[in-house]
Amino acid sequence: MQTPARIVSLVPSMTELLFALGLAEQIVGRTHYCIHPQPAVAAIPSVGGTKKLKYARLRALQPTHVILNIDENPRELADRLLADGFQVIVTHPLTPEDNPPLYRLLGGIFHREAEAERLAVEFAQTLAELRQTDWPPKKVLYLIWRKPWMGVSRDTYIARMLALVGWETLPAESVARYPELELDRALLDAADLILFSSEPYRFEMADLERFAREYDCPLEELRLIDGEMTSWYGNRAIAGLAYLGHFARKVCNPGSVT
Repeated sequence: MQTPARIVSLVPSMTELLFALGLAEQIVGRTHYCIHPQPAVAAIPSVGGTKKLKYARLRALQPTHVILNIDENPRELADRLLADGFQVIVTHPLTPEDNPPLYRLLGGIFHREAEAERLAVEFAQTLAELRQTDWPPKKVLYLIWRKPWMGVSRDTYIARMLALVGWETLPAESVARYPELELDRALLDAADLILFSSEPYRFEMADLERFAREYDCPLEELRLIDGEMTSWYGNRAIAGLAYLGHFARKVCNPGSVT
């Protein structure tokens, strides 16, 4: 009989996906940013943050597998885990369409093929529904941080999620995937919509009101958006597609969607 896996997930969205695949009893560690699903995830021991973790605590959990992500976890951590003999699974989805292969990858490794296929089918159906709408194109500025202001390049999962509803992120070109931004008049005037994400910086309505005053922007062109729904891959992406469609319809036709 095969020994059950002992999994430490250092990626919040992957922790949630493991639960969705029916692997709750095999998750032995997580980061303190792994907050879903509640309340079940609260019972899993934390090993610290995604970038600064308590390595001795992780080792003490004796995991068979450690799940990482290229954007969220440092390369040095992956190298150290490999040197110490742990099986490391590195994720790096760059498009929404990368989700079904990700479900199947983890489903195959941890013997949850049927659960993975169920999620893949649900994702495909939700994506197909989103694509049935002919979305009007918009230029959007998607802000993830202030002091300094930071956005997302088009070479990100977030930008490709937004592209599904016809939204192109600004700036049009960027070397950095998450660039610091100079909010000059040209950039602001180019944006049809400015989106303020709930993560990693948790923007609130007061931030939008302050921004409208300081940068002389119409408040109706500024919107709060749920960052988990646009940036979390895994099973959360299924809800994210539905959320994004609802959000875009509300933006395009204010008052028509409740």
